[in-house]
Amino acid sequence: MRSSARRWAAPITLLLLLALLGYGLWWGWNQLTRPFANSNPCVTQSASVLITTQVTVQVFNGGSQAGLASQVSEQLAYHGFKTKSPANTNEQVGATVIVGASADSPEVQLVAGFFVDAQTRGDERTDGTVDVLLGDSYAGFNDAAPTSIDVPGGVICVPEATDQPATENAG
Repeated sequence: MRSSARRWAAPITLLLLLALLGYGLWWGWNQLTRPFANSNPCVTQSASVLITTQVTVQVFNGGSQAGLASQVSEQLAYHGFKTKSPANTNEQVGATVIVGASADSPEVQLVAGFFVDAQTRGDERTDGTVDVLLGDSYAGFNDAAPTSIDVPGGVICVPEATDQPATENAG
């Protein structure tokens, strides 16, 4: 009886390992080929004006000046923006680049007003956030920029509330 159990142990173990490997390959392939989409799409609201407290911004340093992203994040937070922790980016940028859903979306235009000679671009994001990419040719911050902007279509896209609060004084 023992030899019979022993004879079946190896094939059963092999089948279980193959099933586990197959599941791992299936799961990995599904993760690799799924469409890239933000899991937190924005919430649309009717509004004729967008104000800084409705905009979430993350500042990225794409240049060589250490601490610049943190400094700019603090300036944006001072003006009412919700800020995420500053970070570095691998993308090398010269001038300041403001990135959002589209180059002309209200949140992008509101943020762009706070930067001297900023370029804007869209990446079709769906979460309502705005990224600021700072390069070595950073031209400066505009403290006198307006803290609100008219919304042409009467609809704004604000980031969905999350359990994690935005960082106001990230270091």
